[in-house]
Amino acid sequence: MTPFWPRSSQTAISRQFVAENVIMFLARISLLLQPLVLLPQLASPVSAYTALSDHFLKFVPSGGDDFDIHNGKLLAPILIPRVPGTPGQVAAQEHFVDFFRNELPSWSIEWFNSTGKTPVTGDRDVPFQNLLFKREPPWVKEGQSNLLTLVAHYDSKIAPEGFIGATDSAVPCAILMHVARTIDRFVTQMHDEMNALGEGGTVPMDMGIQILLLDGEEAFLQWSETDSLYGARALAEHWETSYYPANSFYKNPLDQISMFVLLDLLGSANPTINSPFLPTHWAYRAMATIEKRMRQLNLLESNPKGPFLPDAEKAISSFGRGMVEDDHIPFMRRGVPILHLIATPFPSVWHTMNDDGAHLDMPTVRDWARIVTAFALEWLDMMEVEPKDKAPEKM
Repeated sequence: MTPFWPRSSQTAISRQFVAENVIMFLARISLLLQPLVLLPQLASPVSAYTALSDHFLKFVPSGGDDFDIHNGKLLAPILIPRVPGTPGQVAAQEHFVDFFRNELPSWSIEWFNSTGKTPVTGDRDVPFQNLLFKREPPWVKEGQSNLLTLVAHYDSKIAPEGFIGATDSAVPCAILMHVARTIDRFVTQMHDEMNALGEGGTVPMDMGIQILLLDGEEAFLQWSETDSLYGARALAEHWETSYYPANSFYKNPLDQISMFVLLDLLGSANPTINSPFLPTHWAYRAMATIEKRMRQLNLLESNPKGPFLPDAEKAISSFGRGMVEDDHIPFMRRGVPILHLIATPFPSVWHTMNDDGAHLDMPTVRDWARIVTAFALEWLDMMEVEPKDKAPEKM
């Protein structure tokens, strides 16, 4: 990823492009352009957005020892170099696939493979392998469900040699695994109850979730439109022309994405996540509210200088003043709504050998796991299956 502007020696997307895409977003999801003060009551594009109760928030776990950098079940196995086409990346792929296959058998697993030439490999094609994990209602047909899409890249930079990329983006990948595992039982309960009641089959009710672990985000030599985002560019292009049958509600996989939530550069202390996109600011505000409420309930561990998500009250006139190039770009160009969770300014360890497990702030990591999980539960309307038993003291 790289800043939009200012930037040096890198290809920028024009201001005209940003303006054009803002217009595209406004046209596509004009429903969202109601007074933002109505949140969280404001309806999303697919259903009414219902906040989790305080009681439910107390059931959202932190992941605990699973994020331990030495032997944690989720994070430790991917705190290794993961350059495309190397044994380290294969090990990371096996970790992801084994996790979903063994712990979350109701999720589908799909590979999307592509190849590309890079500035450092000459005529040799480099393989890029995106991993797609999806959980949909069991009654839906192809092209029927709207999909909350949680995204991170799992490759690491080729240089400096031995670079790990803990924040960039091993931690985001581990957080998404935690989200999937936590929400799975609630999703199962929701599907079972809907089946028993004969519900489902309508757009608001047919909500699913997919997790995209993208390959080839990092530049091999110097960031440019052709030397970056290899996996994201290939997948977005493929999905754009993968049409569903004429009687499907959505025309292609891009059209199914209700929100594209991209996590990057998370895991250092005192992160600041800005809100660059007016049309999806309502979703940013929803997540900021989750953070605020969880802090008020003493459910978060970190003690940052300010909120992780400080732009909840951002003025409309302040939008359109810059963004960060990242894996969302090929999807945004095709009209997909984006919520970009990236720390800006970038962490001090960015693209250095210090971006490793030892330099992570673990309370911050676990807090992100809670916040993103709670957001996913809210988006999927899981208050319908709110736990009835007594809330735990701390998870």
